[in-house]
Order: sequence, then structure tokens, then C-alpha cells
Amino acid sequence: MGRLKLQSGIKAIEEEPEECDSSYANKATLACMINAEVGAVLAVMRRNVRWGGRYISGDDQLEHSLIQSLKALRKQIFSWQHPWNTINPAVYLQPFLDVIRSDETGAPITGVALSSVYKILTLDVIDQNTVNVEDAMHLVVDAVTSCRFEVTDPASEEVVLMKILQVLLACMKSKASVTLSNQHVCTIVNTCFRIVHQAGTKGELLQRIARHTMHELVRCIFSHLPDVDDTEHALVNGVSPAKQEIAGLDNDYTFGSKQIENGSSSELDGQTSSVSYGSSASTGLVATVMEESTIGGSSGKDALPYDLHLMTEPYGVPCMVEIFHFLCSLLNVAEHMGMGPRSNTIAFDEDVPLFALGLINSAIELGGPSIRRHPRLLSLIQDELFRNLMQFGLSMSPLILSMVCSIVLNLYHHLRTELKLQLEAFFSCVILRLAQSKYGALYQQQEVAMEALVDFCRQKTFMVEMYANLDCDITCSNVFEDLANLLSKNAFPVNCPLSAMHILALDGLIAVIQGMAERIGNGSVNSEQAPVNLEEYTPFWMVKCDNYSDSNHWVPFVRRRKYIKRRLMIGADHFNRDPKKGLEFLQGTHLLPDKLDPQSVACFFRYTAGLDKNLVGDFLGNHDEFCVQVLHEFAGTFDFQGMNLDTALRLFLETFRLPGESQKIQRVLEAFSERYYEQSPQILANKDAALLLSYSLIMLNTDQHNVQVKKKMTEEDFIRNNRHINGGNDLPREFLCELYHSICKNEIRTTPEQGAGFPEMTPSRWIDLMHKSQKTAPFIVSDSRAYLDHDMFAIMSGPTIAAISVVFDHAEHEDVYQTCIDGFLAVAKISACHHLEDVLDDLVVSLCKFTTLLNPSSVEEPVLAFGDDTKARMATVTVFTIANRYGDYIRTGWRNILDCILRLHKLGLLPARVASDAADESEVSADPGHGKPITNSLSSAHMQSMGTPRRSSGLMGRFSQLLSLDTEEPRSQPTEQQLAAHQRTLQTIQKCHVDSIFTESKFLQAESLLQLARALIWAAGRPQKGNSSPEDEDTAVFCLELLIAITLNNRDRIVLLWQGVYEHIANIVQSTVMPCALVEKAVFGLLRICQRLLPYKENLADELLRSLQLVLKLDARVADAYCEQITQEVSRLVKANATHIRSLMGWRTITSLLSITARHPEASEAGFDALLFIMSDGAHLLPANYVLCVDAARQFAESRVAQAERSVRALDLMAGSVDCLTRWSHEAKEAMEEEEAAKLSQDIGEMWLRLVQGLRKVCLDHREDVRNHALLSLQKCLTGVDGINLPHGLWLQCFDLVIFTMLDDLLEIAQGHSQKDYRNMDGTLIIAVKLLSKVFLQLLHELAQLTTFCKLWLGVLSRMEKYLKVKVKGKKSEKLQEVVPELLKNTLLVMKTKGVLVQRSALGGDSLWELTWLHVNNIAPSLQSEVFPDQHWEQSQHKQGETGGSLVSDETGAVPSNGSLPSEGSGTGG
Repeated sequence: MGRLKLQSGIKAIEEEPEECDSSYANKATLACMINAEVGAVLAVMRRNVRWGGRYISGDDQLEHSLIQSLKALRKQIFSWQHPWNTINPAVYLQPFLDVIRSDETGAPITGVALSSVYKILTLDVIDQNTVNVEDAMHLVVDAVTSCRFEVTDPASEEVVLMKILQVLLACMKSKASVTLSNQHVCTIVNTCFRIVHQAGTKGELLQRIARHTMHELVRCIFSHLPDVDDTEHALVNGVSPAKQEIAGLDNDYTFGSKQIENGSSSELDGQTSSVSYGSSASTGLVATVMEESTIGGSSGKDALPYDLHLMTEPYGVPCMVEIFHFLCSLLNVAEHMGMGPRSNTIAFDEDVPLFALGLINSAIELGGPSIRRHPRLLSLIQDELFRNLMQFGLSMSPLILSMVCSIVLNLYHHLRTELKLQLEAFFSCVILRLAQSKYGALYQQQEVAMEALVDFCRQKTFMVEMYANLDCDITCSNVFEDLANLLSKNAFPVNCPLSAMHILALDGLIAVIQGMAERIGNGSVNSEQAPVNLEEYTPFWMVKCDNYSDSNHWVPFVRRRKYIKRRLMIGADHFNRDPKKGLEFLQGTHLLPDKLDPQSVACFFRYTAGLDKNLVGDFLGNHDEFCVQVLHEFAGTFDFQGMNLDTALRLFLETFRLPGESQKIQRVLEAFSERYYEQSPQILANKDAALLLSYSLIMLNTDQHNVQVKKKMTEEDFIRNNRHINGGNDLPREFLCELYHSICKNEIRTTPEQGAGFPEMTPSRWIDLMHKSQKTAPFIVSDSRAYLDHDMFAIMSGPTIAAISVVFDHAEHEDVYQTCIDGFLAVAKISACHHLEDVLDDLVVSLCKFTTLLNPSSVEEPVLAFGDDTKARMATVTVFTIANRYGDYIRTGWRNILDCILRLHKLGLLPARVASDAADESEVSADPGHGKPITNSLSSAHMQSMGTPRRSSGLMGRFSQLLSLDTEEPRSQPTEQQLAAHQRTLQTIQKCHVDSIFTESKFLQAESLLQLARALIWAAGRPQKGNSSPEDEDTAVFCLELLIAITLNNRDRIVLLWQGVYEHIANIVQSTVMPCALVEKAVFGLLRICQRLLPYKENLADELLRSLQLVLKLDARVADAYCEQITQEVSRLVKANATHIRSLMGWRTITSLLSITARHPEASEAGFDALLFIMSDGAHLLPANYVLCVDAARQFAESRVAQAERSVRALDLMAGSVDCLTRWSHEAKEAMEEEEAAKLSQDIGEMWLRLVQGLRKVCLDHREDVRNHALLSLQKCLTGVDGINLPHGLWLQCFDLVIFTMLDDLLEIAQGHSQKDYRNMDGTLIIAVKLLSKVFLQLLHELAQLTTFCKLWLGVLSRMEKYLKVKVKGKKSEKLQEVVPELLKNTLLVMKTKGVLVQRSALGGDSLWELTWLHVNNIAPSLQSEVFPDQHWEQSQHKQGETGGSLVSDETGAVPSNGSLPSEGSGTGG
């Protein structure tokens, strides 16, 4: 087998050849030391009568050979010239060893000789380079292990035994120990163990030392395992490897082959290596143990012994295998002897196993991962050791259990890849059984098991590997899930106070969770894992992975297997209710083929946990052809190789319940025997023999274990029943006896325990486990990445949150609180990283309960109570930490967080600026009251009258309130404690950073942001029509502030929030009938949102402006209260964003808001200011807003709330706007194509018409100066339009709708109304009639070409006539009497020069000429002669006609009534 690698040691010695001399200045020093030891031995011998007498007598012949050899050594010792390492150590050791071997020496002499050998060994004189070192070491070991001496008294005997231990340990620890052979190392350990046994009847000290030495030996030997070569049998010094023959081991060189001799002399016999001391020899019990436990002697059937050649080579793996096997067999002995009488101080039921387990643990600690390189050691651990650990794991002794758990933890670390199923069995059958009180474990056992489990949980990869290897393996149990459930269940205090056990379980849970949280940073958190889908049927038990060490392969593979396993469990559930439907379900999920085949159904029965075993048994026993095939396939899934028949039968019948009818039993057993015979024929002649014997065993089982059978079958009966069944011959008697006893001792359970409890490990199950472990999938080793955490966390998050919450609830110590909080934060981190929003919401809900902020407070002073409650404060900080850190993944949890915030708000504990959005800081405005319109004088007055409790905002305000003395009853000064509690509260709230939830909301993910906004709207509550309580209103205001804050903070994502925010504000606006803080907040919030967002959101401008129509819907009382501020805000909005408002709809809203203010005393100033901004110099007039602005300006002009001067300015704005029209008209001509230009000029015409119509209305104003100014403005607008190409038809409309209407209206007013309403009307009338004349003359040229000119002209004349005759205040106006004829004369003269008014012959008789004079004569008869002095009016009509004909000028060729200019004719709209 493997050898020690010595190179390193040899090199070191080559480099320092003078090692010995460097330690001891010269050879003489060593010589002196050895001389001294010789002297010491001789001195002790002299004291003994036997030796001393002879020595004195001087008779040389009588001097004993022992003394002679010592003296001879003395002579030589100083004469050696060579370096010590060239001297054979045997020369100077032999005399001492002879003394040790001699049975004539007494205990004291032997003791001193042993001390001398010990001293020489520890001087480092002997190392692996010394001459003949091998022989010397062997001599020492042989001599010491066969030490003989006479016992004189018990004390000296114990001293010698101690010294033997000392020397043997020194041999193993010396540098030369590598030269010892396997044989000698085994001898040393064996001798040591025998002394351990002997010590049982001796003093306590010897017992302790013997055990300690045994430990040290094992540590010393196994610490060399990592240095042993991998090759099975290389020799140390490069000698060719001997061929290893594993043959039957002859007892010549095995230890313990002889019986223990209880001789009378005290000897350590070289052959038996027994330390047996005459009278105090061990009694029978120990002797048996000794026999079974000698190293190499009891190599079991499975451990093949090594051949002689290997045992004599320098030590390596062979001796380690022997020693390890021996230690395991100690456990077996303990198991058998446990019930025996206690014949010495080693208590068998606890002490021996503890001792053996301690040694085994040391061996594993030091051998570690190297063990897997040596198959024989590994198989000892996999089978024998683990089987015993399973047994002792259920021991009642906490000490043993604790040791077992330590060993398993070590094995997990070093060898887990080789121990997959063993670990599963250990957790299922030991830890999970013990940690639950229902299996009857003592509290101490439970606690130890729990501690062990928590230790495992603290290994970062443990749970991941359990999940990947066991939970995701169809044939294994769900260990991860069971352990996680166990931990969370055990952390739950049910109807009892919190105990250490609960905290322990919590630690385990949190360790697992924190492991996951740590893995998050290590990459590969791909939360959006593709869901597993089975597209078509593949045999699920055949699924394999291409590469178990590459995470790209094993992760999808493991997830797929887990999916299959889950589906199979669901299928099992369906099957248990209705087998047919269960199979159909599995076909639907592609786990069984569409056409069922026997193999797949058989594998479903075989590998699916949780099936009803009765149903499986009925199915398998059925006579139907398909069922029979399934039965045979089912039997084919078992591996019975090398198993006893009863073991195989037990395993087979564990998987289903054997049906009751004999034909079914017959069929089942036939399938079984066929399979068994095929795999393990052993001594059976044929499968019929197997069948008959199986039947026989079932009968025997029923006979022995059924209470109704009174007369039990004997061994002889059983053997007789089974005669001649083996192909006509008998089976060997001992074979049948063994079967008989096995069944009698251990019943075959034909009714398997239902329910998924944690099973016991029976011998047959262990054999099955060893078979399975050869075929199971390789162990997947996980690294520190979060591959499966998403799936694992989904399984354990619910119970974990519940458990941590319950412990947190019950806990009373701050360190426990902290543990829980750490757990909560880890859960939050994982949920966020794996995008498990619902888990995070659950966590938040859970935590909010602990803040105590949600409980309606019955406390007098909740702030102080909160300050005194550490738990509540920690929970509060945690809630807000989670909200700030992992807000992206909170959904419905926002509601609970908001409830907490609102409660803090009600208690006045929030910093003053929580609600004011962060965006505010960016634009500090010089305007007082910006951002918070509430600051103006109006609202505070309202607030007082509304009776809303106005708390001084902010923390210090709250504090001063606490100290205030001006309340109803004088309050006492707060005590020290109260102040401290208050201080704590304040610090807690500061730690929460509540405000950053809202200021940082711009970084929230969209979905979370939306949920936060919805939660705010929900928390604000529905506004009621009636009066709500001040508390509610306060809350609603606060929520609204926050909502507006996050809206402003998220202007880039306004589209997401807008709908909800708008609807919420609309609700408030439409349901409020009285002014109050809430509606104020809503309106001004809306205005601020528009102000902020208009510059950024072109596409939303309309949406935003449309929302302002809400302001128009305010209840009159409300609108009235806030009109001025609203207008100021609108004004600010317009000034900031006029360029961003493009659409008609947007402007309509703005102008409506401004127009409304015209009639409001306070607000009109600001409104007009805004209008001025838009209209002055046409700065922001657009075709889109022209008509609207003009209309608004008209309303201001008509409004009487301010000085007339403002109305005049409004009129100026209107008049000035004509320039814009002119400008647009020019631009249109230059830039556009024909068609568009025509369209635009038509639009401009319409706008102009609207403008003059607007002015016309103002001309009727009560105030004289406004009225007159309006007329002048109108005149300006009518005459200053040369730049605009207005169509003629429009002018006709203008005369009809504007000029004539205005003249008529003024006339009516002048005549009808009393003078005190309208002062100085005659002045106005003069201006009006002048306007008429002026406009008419200016347009004469265009108008004359119209067909309807005549009608228009008559209209002008008739108006002049009326004005001349008008009576103001009952008498005619003198001024008018003067002005009108003057104007008329002027007009006529112009018409004459323009050639419009000429005399000509007309057939109809109603020509322009005739009609003109008809009217003019009514007004001023003298005018005709004044205008046309050269005509003789007295001539007859006929004469007129003749002369008229001759006077037609060229210019007037266009006058005839049919209109000769087609283009203009078509344009008249008359």
C-alpha cells in the first residue's frame, strides 16, 4: 500500500550533516548522557538484593549477563571516534532493552531502563539517516511491547506501564519512526490499547494517561496520511514495488491470534501483545472484548487482510486501514456488549464508544481529504463507520451524540462527495428524528441534535448542496426542505416562553438566510430563470447530466430534476385518490408516455415518494396482463446482488404492501424470486427454490409475529418444512438457521408505516443504501454563487419570516432582537435580488406590526412609550431601511409603510420637510410662498377657523409642545426618563430617513413607483362631501403633499403617475364645497405640477393644461377664497412657460382662468398682469391663442373692479394686437404656397372680425372714458389694416355686424337710459359718427365696386340722419347738429372726387344718385348745391337724365349694377 514520502526529510538532513554535533557540542556530551543512564540502571539494580549481593561478592563468574552488557557499554562508550549517526544504535540500546525484556528484573529496574530508552529516543540522536536505524527501531518496539517484570506492588506496576506508554509514543514521534513497519505500528497501538484496558482496574491517573497516549498515537499515525504516496504500494527508499497479494491471512503474524494467557508472571508477551498481570487478570468479559478487538485479528468478512510482505514494509496505509478497522470494531463490540454486566470502571454503554469515537474523530481530522485517495480506508468510512454512527446517533447519551455529530461534520468537510446517501440517511434518521420531540427524544438529545444542525447550517455551502443533491434527486428525500421546516418550526415558541432551543433554531435559520444574502454579491443571480417545461416524454429516471462539475450543466439539470420531482409528488397525490386519474395526470405532464408502458409505470411506483403503498400493492398483484408486466419490471429495478434472501425480501416488501389474497402474493413472490435468483443465486438451485423459500419466510414471519398464532414454529419445524426444495436436495442447515433467527429477531413488516415520518435505519435498509450509493448520481459541489437560491428561498421564505417574527415578538433581550433584525434584513436583500416581490411585501407587513405605530394607541403619551420600547424602535428603523434600500421590489407593502409614516406624522415626529419635494431645493424662488402656498395670510386664517389642529411642524416643535405650560391644566416639567425617551424617539426617527423614500423616488422602478403613488392615494382616503374630522383632513393633506412631491420628482415618468394623480385631485376638487386646506393643497399642487412639468414634457402639455380645467370646476365659495393665489400661480405659469403652450385647447384653459379673474377684486391684478405679458407687443400671441386672448382682454376692459385706467390698457392691448395680424399676413405671403396662404389669410380675417366685434361690445361701456377709448381703438383697428388683405365680403360683414350695430346700440342707449348711468353720451355719439364717416371714406374705393354698395351707402346715410335728429336728455344735441352735416358734406365731396357719386341717366329711377339726394335732403337740404354748385337742380328730371348720361367718367365704368369685375363680384358676401 502507500508509503510515506521521505524526500523532504532527507533533503533537510543532507543540508545539515552536522545536525547532531550542532545540538550537542561534542560527542563526549552524548557519551556522558548515556553513561549516566547506565549508571542509573546499575544503581537501581544494586539496591535489589538479588543483583546487589552478587555484585559485592567479587565473584566474576556470578555476575549476571545484564550487568555485564551494561558495563561493557560503559567501557566502549568513550572510545568511539565516529560521528554518532554512523554508530549502530542497537549497540548502545541493546543492554537497556535486555533489562526490559528480562523477567528477572523487578518493576523499579524495568522502569529506570524504560526511562533511559525514552531519554535516548528523545535526544534526536537517532534519525532516518542513522546506520541500521530500521533494525534498532524494531528492536526497541519488540522489546518494549514484550516487556516482562516482577510485580512487587501495584504502584510500581502502574509506573512501569506509564513508562511503556511513554516510550512507545516517543518511538512514533521520533524522526526515525518512518522506518517502522506496518506490523510494528499495529503492535504499538495494540499494546497501548491493552494498557488502556488494564488501566480499567488500576488507578485513575494511569487510565487517563493511557487514553491520552492512545489519542496521541492515532494522531501521530494519521497525520502522516497526507504524505503517503497515491500509489497503493510504493516502498520508501525507491526499492521496486512489491507485488501486493491479498491472500488469506495466516495467523503467524497477526496480533491477538493466541488466546490471552492469564499467567502468573507479569509479561507483555511478544506474540499476543497482551499486558496481563497475574492475580489482577481481566475477567471474562474484557477477555472477549480483547479477543474481538485485536488489530488485524478480527478483520471482518469484507476487509481483506494484507499479505506478509506488505506488513513488514515501512508503515503507510495498510497499518492505518488495520487501526481504523479496529477502532470501528470497538464500536461493534460496544454495541454487542452494551447490555452486559459492568465488570470494570469503563462504562460500556457510554465510555468505550466515546473513547473509540474520539479516536476516530482524530483520525479523520488529520487524515482529512487524503482518505479519498485510498479506497480501503474510504470504504471503511462509507460502510462500517457510518453504519455505527447511525446506531450511536440515536444513543441516549448526549456526549456520544455530540461526538457523532462532530465526526459527521468533519466527514462532510473532507469527504462529502463520497458520502452522499450516508449524509442523507444521517440527517433523515438521526438529526430529524432527534430534533423533534414526537419521537421521544430527551430534551438534551434534542438540544445536541439541534446544535449540530445549526453547525451544519453555518457551513456556507451545506444547504445548497443538500438541496442540489438530495431535494433535487428523485430517489432521495427532501432533506433541505425538511431541515428548513424543522428549524422554522423549532424556532416557534408555542404557548411557552422563549427558550435557548428556540434561539438556537433561529440562529440556524438566519445562518442559512445570511449565507444566501452573502452569495448575492458573487454573481449569477439570474432571477428571471427560464421555467422548466417538459415538451415530450423522456424516462424521468434516466435523466443524466453531462458534467456535474460545470455549473452551466448541473444547474439546469438540477432544476429540471426538481421540477420532475414536484410533478411526481403531485401525480402521487392524484394517484392516491384515484390511481387511474393519477396516471393520466402524469401522462399529461409528459412524465409518463402517452401509451403507458410497463417500465415507466414500474419506475413511477419505485421512485416516487408518498404513494399509498396499499394501492401500489393492489396494482402489482393484479392479474391483468399489463399489471403483471409492470410487476416484473418493478422487480427488475431492485439490485439484490450479494444480499441474503431475507434482506432482499425485506427491501422488496418495504416498497408496497403485500396484498392479502394468496394468488396476488403468489404473483408478487414469483416476480421477486425470479429477480433474486437472477442476481444472487448463491446456493439456490433454481428460481423455484427461491420462490418456495420466500413463501416459507413469509409464513414463518406471520407465524412468529402474529399475536393470534399461539403455537409458534420452532427452528426444527422450519428446517423440516423446507426439505428437498432446492432442486430436490436440502439446503444447508446453517443457512436455514440463519434465516430462521433473522426473521424471529426482526419482523418483516408487510404493512409499512404510512406517512412520511423519518424512518429508522434497519440493517436491510443499510445494505440497500450501500448498493444504491454505487449507482447514485455524483455529488455536486457548489461554489459560492447563487445558482439555486431563488428556488430554495421560495421554499423557505414563508416559514422563515413567520418564525423570525414570532421570536421577535416573544423576545425580551436586545441581542435576540438584533439577531432577528439581521435575519429580516437578509430576507429583504434576498427577496429584492431575486425579485420575489410578494415575499418582500409579507416581510414589510410583518415588520410594520412590530413598530407599534399601527396600533391605535391607548397610551397617554405615545411618543414616550415609543421611546421606551426598544423593539418598536428597532423594527421601525428596519422597515424604513428596507423601504430605502429595496423599495424597487415593494408592492402592496407601501400601504403599511405609509400607515407608519402617517402615524409618525400624526404624532408630529416627522422632520418638517418630509413632504416638500427635493425638487424644491433646485429652484429657490425669490417669491415668498413659492412651493408652499399655504404660507400666505389667507390660509392661516382659514386654518384657524376650520379648527384643524395646527401642530407646530418638525421635531423641535413637538418637543416644545411637550414642555409647554400653556395647556388647560398646568403640566409638570418632564422627568429625566421622559426626556431621555423623547431623545431616543427623535434619534430613531432620524435614522429612518423617511424623507429619502420620497426624494429618492426618482430611482424607484416603475412598478414600485406606481404602487407607492396608489398607496398614497389609498391612504389619503376618499374625500367626503360632508365635514370630515380634522385628523382625517390632516392626513389627506399630508398624503397629497407626498403625492405631489413624488410626481414632481419623477417628471421623466410623469406618464406613469399622471392618471392616478389627476383623478385623485379631481375627486378632491369636485367633492369640496367649502374652502379648506385639502382643496387648497390640491389646487396649488396641480398648478405647481403644471409649472414644473410644462418645460419638460412637450407631448404632455395638453394633458397638463387640460387638468387645469379642474380649477374652473371649483365650487364658487372655494374658488372665491383662493382666486387671487390661483391667479398668481397661473400668471407665474404663463410667464415661465408661454413658449411651451402651443395648442388651442391649452390656451383656452389658460385664458378661461384669466378671464374669470377679470371680475374678481383681488385676483384681477395678477390676471391682467399675465394677459399683459402675453399680449403686449404681441409677444406670445399665436394664431392659436389670438381669439382667446382678445376675448380675455375684452373681459378685462369691460370689468369694473379696477380703475378705468386698466380697462383702457386692456383696450390698448386689443388694438395693438392688429399689428400681429399684419405681421402674420406678411409672413404668410413670403413663406407659403398659394393654397396655404389663402387659408391663413382667411383665418386672419376671421380673427380680425372677432377683434372688432370684441371692441364693439366695449364701446357700450358705462364709463365715458372707457367707452370713448374703445371707439378710438375700434377706429384704429378698422382703419389700420392696410397690411392685411381683407376680402370685401368681410367688410360688408364688418359694417353690418360691427359699425352699424354699434351705432344703433349707442343711439338706443343715448335715447333710452337715464343720464346718470351714462355720462356725456353726446360726446360718444360724435366720436361714433366720426368713426363711421372715417372708415367709410377710407374704404370707399373697395366698397364702391361691390354690387351691394348702394345698400351700404344708404345705411350710412340713414345712421347720419338718425344721429342728427337724436335727442339726448330730451333735447337735441347742438354738437351733433354741427358735426353730422359737416361729416356728410365731407363724405359727399370725397365720393364726388372719386367719381362714385355722379349723375347719369338710369332706367330704374332708383339709382345711387337719386337715392343719395333723397336722404341727404332729409338731413341737410343745402348740401346738394354746396357739393355740386355747377348743377341746376331746378331742371326737370328729363333734363337731368340727358345731362347725366353725358357726365359718366372713365373711372366710374364699374358702377353699373351688374358689377363688371367678376373676381370681386364673386367675393361679395353681402
